[in-house]
Amino acid sequence: MFDQMKKLMELKQQADKLKKELEKIVIEYNEVRGIKIKLNGAQMFQSVEVEDSWMDPKQRARFQTEMVKAINMAIKKSQKEAAMQMQKAGGFNIPGLT
Repeated sequence: MFDQMKKLMELKQQADKLKKELEKIVIEYNEVRGIKIKLNGAQMFQSVEVEDSWMDPKQRARFQTEMVKAINMAIKKSQKEAAMQMQKAGGFNIPGLT
């Protein structure tokens, strides 16, 4: 029993370390004309930039900020749903990993 707990703690430490490393990676995507997106390796959006020609420059900054927030909240909701489905299917239920 103690060995299993030790292994679970090691697994959580490895997952935490990997998450921190992924958060350091920045991916930039700008292949859609007028839009540039930056996200990290943990799939959390850092920024969304829209050219002035696409919208009123006065509203652009707020739109970009709210877009990042909305995308990240949608990702978190999706991750929670996936974790719930895994639990229903008999997957791992390790506190701190979901």
